[in-house]
Amino acid sequence: MGTTLAARAVVLVPPFLALVSAFAVVTLGLWLTGVDAVQVFSALLAGAGGDQYRLSETLVKACPLLYTGLAVALSLHAGVWNIGAEGQFLLGALATAWVGRYLTGLSPVLGLPLTCSVALVAGSAWALCAALLKTKRGVNEVISTIMLNFIAAGLVSYCVHGPLMEAGGQYPQTDLLPESAQLPRLLPPTRLHLGVPLALVFAVGVWFFLFRTKAGFKLRATGANAIAARFAGIRVDHQLTLALVLSGALAGLAGGIEVSGVTQRVYEKFSPGYGYTAIAVALVGQRSPLGVVLAALFFGALDAGSGTVQRVAGVSSVLVSVIQATVVFFLAAYSTETGHQFWQRRYENRKPVLMLACCLLPLACSALS
Repeated sequence: MGTTLAARAVVLVPPFLALVSAFAVVTLGLWLTGVDAVQVFSALLAGAGGDQYRLSETLVKACPLLYTGLAVALSLHAGVWNIGAEGQFLLGALATAWVGRYLTGLSPVLGLPLTCSVALVAGSAWALCAALLKTKRGVNEVISTIMLNFIAAGLVSYCVHGPLMEAGGQYPQTDLLPESAQLPRLLPPTRLHLGVPLALVFAVGVWFFLFRTKAGFKLRATGANAIAARFAGIRVDHQLTLALVLSGALAGLAGGIEVSGVTQRVYEKFSPGYGYTAIAVALVGQRSPLGVVLAALFFGALDAGSGTVQRVAGVSSVLVSVIQATVVFFLAAYSTETGHQFWQRRYENRKPVLMLACCLLPLACSALS
């Protein structure tokens, strides 16, 4: 057990080093431009968790990243790159806004499951297009999913300017969702909504599916070696389709949750790029559901604290995007095959030390608390 725990700890070395390296580079850049890095990072921390409201904003910002990050991570376990989480997110949001028009007067007990189901179906159907192109025509999923993103964005633009435009006809946006389709707030007057704890439930569900079910094993076996999986009797095309459909369902649900819990309507440029950031979330989280939760919280905290950084420290909120990009850059550098071999050698040489550290870490944490 100690060996397994130590081996898992080694897997976390690349993302940890990527975070440290990114903040070191950003600190150096701030210093070279004459900006007080301590003030900037203090403002970032205060903006992300300085009080109950700011902490709730971090959770709200992390929520769509967690859903979409789980979507990308799940597909990666099958060896499929779902770059289309952005489009699936938009389709889920659009479907929620569309079905919400017909739910006025309906009980939330019926309205909320219906809107979530529609968002799931819309996202999975959008991903199914890419799955069929891959399995039937051999089209690379990276190309098809990213192209579908642009189609989805165009479809949202068409709908908010046309058939789904608000009744007043003043702005390119849909009407507000009726109360029956709105997720309840957990800590008024904050924006924390029911979709946040529900995201943690889905994270546990994805973990259970991947590592505790026969279907999840087949999916991971396909991702590990598709040729060996085919010789073992696994229908590889079926697994690839399943992975994309499930991934699309999670991303579509993210869009539905964002509309039902936060914006209450869909408008042009609805997504700030959650589906693209989800790729970074899945990679930083090392495809692990728990890692994705932590990565989503990290990226959500950066997003929530960006406004405070600009207001207090006088540094543009674009700094957050710089930090995110730098983290991904260093993660790519540390996660190469050469890097894996390097960390594996270090692990083999220091296995007793790592095992001892893993055993003593819980005791140290309890002593500090």
